[in-house]
Amino acid sequence: MNETVKRALSGTVYIVLLLASILYSTESFFLLFGIFLLIAIFEFSNLIQVRKIIPLISGLLIYGGITLISHYRKETTAFLSSITQKEVAITINSTTLDWVLLVVTLVVSIKCILFLFYDSIQSVSTSSKYIYLLGYIILPFIFITKISFGVKEYNPKIIIGLFILIWTNDTFAYIVGKSIGKHKLLERISPKKTIEGFLGGIVFAIFAGFLISKFFIQASPKFSQKSIMIWCSIALIVGVMGTIGDLIESKFKRIAGVKDSGKIMPGHGGILDRLDSVIFVAPFVFLFYQILYYVS
Repeated sequence: MNETVKRALSGTVYIVLLLASILYSTESFFLLFGIFLLIAIFEFSNLIQVRKIIPLISGLLIYGGITLISHYRKETTAFLSSITQKEVAITINSTTLDWVLLVVTLVVSIKCILFLFYDSIQSVSTSSKYIYLLGYIILPFIFITKISFGVKEYNPKIIIGLFILIWTNDTFAYIVGKSIGKHKLLERISPKKTIEGFLGGIVFAIFAGFLISKFFIQASPKFSQKSIMIWCSIALIVGVMGTIGDLIESKFKRIAGVKDSGKIMPGHGGILDRLDSVIFVAPFVFLFYQILYYVS
């Protein structure tokens, strides 16, 4: 099969599966990203060369446990009570839990950024491997699901909007970079990325954020200007942090000596190759939501 056709088909299947799971129900959304998480853990464990069984079990327990506590507390409490034949109460405060997880994730994100920009770091210590697995892979998947709930309830348009921004940024960064790019962004990690492409991707992502706020997530006239500000700000976060996330994964692959994180998507590589931007962006978008909530 022609490589272009293969790439187009696998990309189409990925997008259809993604949109269908997001739109069908909250449960299908949680399930798909739980599966994506396990695949990402498997791929990342290959990159950093650690045994997979403990990261996979840990990732499943953390993702499943936090999802149940955050979104299915009543059902989980009732189930545990029926099994133990005793009244079980889950007293963990969801807001406090979110902030603890966010702080841990952001600290690891800073560690990832230092790992990216320091030339001398060309290997990963054993302790750092497990820190990256937790804060760079596992916890960001939890924040992908959390930002989809906006203020109160599940809103599929939020996560779809986020993916639209990421796809817009990636597409136009490539187009602008290919057309007029002359100055390399970080040549030793990603030779094809240019400063012009980086800036072009951000500009078009912000424009996409404006369109999303006007025509896709239609706020009431009273909140129209606020919605535009929010989505243009998210687009800026996506443009900057999404690019950094892509470069971080590229450095892990460069150290591992591989082109792709996996082979599950013909022509595209692995799940981690497709989600490297969104998993790095998600905690920062969640932080942005929290700041808006407390400022408003």
